[in-house]
Amino acid sequence: MKDTENHPSEFVCKLRAEPDYSGVTIIEIEQEVPIQDFNAAKQLADDKAETLLESAMLLAFHDGDKGFDSPQHGDECHAGSPIPAYIDYALSHGATLKIDIDKGRFIFFYLAVA
Repeated sequence: MKDTENHPSEFVCKLRAEPDYSGVTIIEIEQEVPIQDFNAAKQLADDKAETLLESAMLLAFHDGDKGFDSPQHGDECHAGSPIPAYIDYALSHGATLKIDIDKGRFIFFYLAVA
């Protein structure tokens, strides 16, 4: 959103200190034996999402083993935000389900689709 009266060439952004998870179901999964890798974690999360949402679309994820998030970068409003870009992206695009595997090692955000 541009504020053309006070800052003609700058975007006005409201950064949150914490993510707003209202409307998001959060599922935490801990395995007795740690999950093997990202692919195994994604399969587990996809299966759970399909069970809970019937038809689900993966919006964003975090792979703690590789230190990789997708999407990696937010928009111009995200610069300087304490919230990781993948979380901000997922929440701003309507995520309704967060699946956290092994205490943040792997995190997946899904949207229910018809």
